[in-house]
Amino acid sequence: MENVQNKASGTAHLARVANPLLVGRVADATAQRDRDALDSSIVGLLQEFLDARSVDLYRVDDADTGVRFVKRAAAARDEQLDGASQLEGCRKTFPIEERGTLIGKLEVLCDAPITARDSVLVRGMLRVLRNQLSLLDYGERDTLTGLLNRKTFETRFHKLTATLRAGNVPGGSGASWLGLLDIDHFKTINDRYGHLFGDEVLLTVSQIMKRTFRGADELFRFGGEEFVIVLEEADEPGARIAFERLRAAIEAHTFPQAGRVTVSLGFTRLIARDMPATAIERADAALYYVKRNGRNRGEQYEALIAAGKLEEQHREGDVELF
Repeated sequence: MENVQNKASGTAHLARVANPLLVGRVADATAQRDRDALDSSIVGLLQEFLDARSVDLYRVDDADTGVRFVKRAAAARDEQLDGASQLEGCRKTFPIEERGTLIGKLEVLCDAPITARDSVLVRGMLRVLRNQLSLLDYGERDTLTGLLNRKTFETRFHKLTATLRAGNVPGGSGASWLGLLDIDHFKTINDRYGHLFGDEVLLTVSQIMKRTFRGADELFRFGGEEFVIVLEEADEPGARIAFERLRAAIEAHTFPQAGRVTVSLGFTRLIARDMPATAIERADAALYYVKRNGRNRGEQYEALIAAGKLEEQHREGDVELF
């Protein structure tokens, strides 16, 4: 009797997977050009076609000590499951790897064990997800440093300020900050050692940035020697410490040929009504204060205003950043 039930269950799974609607749903999911929307589409598709209680997608954040998983997307049935009901289900975890490195995982909770055929479906969809993310990375990332590029900044910025306006800040505490970094005397480095070594400096600075900040923080190369950092979930002392840690790490590094390289930083607290240009303008004002007063340190725009070292800039409306 049990074999008959298992065979029937497998037939039902096969019919569901073979459903022509699956092809259309995959096409809809891969049409997404926003990685959050892509994650949600893939997770929703798998939850529906597996008839799973829940499907959760996580990414790896290994900037902190050890490996930490951060939830990227989730889909579940409308029913409310208590803790006991969740424990009664069958849970399976699918690792997500890229070139042999763990970059995330997918957790599926079903009423019955997942069949081998359904496992093939899940792994195939995760391959689709990785391929689509690679395509998005190609358009969103700077080719030299691998950081997010300038054209991606505005989209990411508007998503962040929309979250601030809605009050849906993860964790419910801390603020968001925008930092503007400029490599000191970079033109001199290019002129003295050549653009090849200049590119090496840019690449090394970007690598130090990746090691310094958490996976949830966003790093951009704006072009030339200018970089932008969007730091989330930090109070003012925490933000100041994070930016100072980056500055000190760059100063302590020995660069090929160039030797010692320093950077100047200006940063500002983000507010819900910010537009990209207004936030950049505040950070830029703090950055230029640093560059006019010795370089090789970081300053916060709001602190400079409070100390009377800068005049607050009032502006009506906004200008196009790009």
